[in-house]
Amino acid sequence: MTFVVTENCIKCKYMDCVEVCPVDCFHEGPNFLVIDPTECIDCTLCEPECPAGAIYKDENIPLEYLEYIDINAQLSIQWPVATEKNEPLDDADRWDGVKNKKFYLDIEQ
Repeated sequence: MTFVVTENCIKCKYMDCVEVCPVDCFHEGPNFLVIDPTECIDCTLCEPECPAGAIYKDENIPLEYLEYIDINAQLSIQWPVATEKNEPLDDADRWDGVKNKKFYLDIEQ
């Protein structure tokens, strides 16, 4: 089992989750974070730390976010490991809770 970062992280990237991760399984893209499913040890520390409520246990993920299981797996291979908390994106509070943000996911590194 693993945890998955979903849509509400897009254009927010608060990174509180990175700070508590004991195995550095988070990877950072331009406007989104992902969890490497091969590194995640299912410790449950990240989920309650996410101010955007964007992290779910893969077996509890809402149906509308199922595609983020594959998105996390694919992008964690491409993006660098995030090992420390950085500042959220400048307009994170404005984007927190906005629906249907997948269109804004920037996968370029």
